[in-house]
Amino acid sequence: MRKQIRLDSFEQGIEKDISSYTSMEGSKRAKVEQALDKARKTKNINIRINEHDLAVLKSKAASEGIPYQTLISSILHKFVSDRLVDEQDILKSMQLLESRG
Repeated sequence: MRKQIRLDSFEQGIEKDISSYTSMEGSKRAKVEQALDKARKTKNINIRINEHDLAVLKSKAASEGIPYQTLISSILHKFVSDRLVDEQDILKSMQLLESRG
């Protein structure tokens, strides 16, 4: 007996519009595949981390339903790509903007 695959709404939208997609060929396809390969490459590292911090990370990861290593990797990626934001900085900026308005 074959397991039935259920698609989410995003995947169903792709299936619905499949005829509007075209395949890539040649150098354009090679560039996309090279970028995807680069994005998928990972390097194992060993780090020392405070036990309490690790426990908190594991708890937060569990509440998000993801492995804690994935959460750590995501945090590091956001930091190096300048997309990690400090909630306190945002609140201070909002207060400054409100006080000027």
